[in-house]
Amino acid sequence: MLGLLAPTELNRRIPKQTIYDKCKPSPTLKKAFSAQIASIHWRNKIAPGVLSLAAGKEVRELEVFELRLNDGQMDEAVLRLIDRAIPYHILFVLVWEDRMRLAVAYKETPDAKSAGVRVERYYYTDWMPVGEVALRLEGLSMDAVYENLVRRIAGGALGDTRTSTLRESVAAQGRRERIGKQIATLEAKIGREKQPKKKFELVQQLRALEASLDEEVG
Repeated sequence: MLGLLAPTELNRRIPKQTIYDKCKPSPTLKKAFSAQIASIHWRNKIAPGVLSLAAGKEVRELEVFELRLNDGQMDEAVLRLIDRAIPYHILFVLVWEDRMRLAVAYKETPDAKSAGVRVERYYYTDWMPVGEVALRLEGLSMDAVYENLVRRIAGGALGDTRTSTLRESVAAQGRRERIGKQIATLEAKIGREKQPKKKFELVQQLRALEASLDEEVG
């Protein structure tokens, strides 16, 4: 489907019960999982033993999972359930009828003493016709392949690749989003405020936040 090299192909079906057994989801989450996902196939395994790639410091393997959807809906909690069940980085191929989109989690090891990885956030492509994407692996190590994949799927959301690491880019995006929410909240308060003195104080706070956002963007 993605045009990956033949040595990476597995094409194994994963029963839903395998995910349930590993993660013990709540009844609500299990119901959503069952309702949204028709089938799961492990299509590819990208790893140093499969391709000529150096081992990564954080990324050991990258799995490609195809999720056939029942109605085009996919809750992020369902993706997180799969990511908890599988101890590797995963590229999701979400397929609904004749359309598909890619999804990948940015994961990181919390600290040097911690085991496993933590899902920070997900990035998605737009929906596109099935078979339109040919995925090219870029990089000489697993870490580089994963970083380039996340940046490609995230598009312009992560900023300039030349000036920051992936971790720094994701953190900066989070700061921009938090400042943006604070700005929206302040703008609403300013619109409701009747007292000139209080409104002036709020406007000054707004300008400070806007300056902070400009620094993050710039």
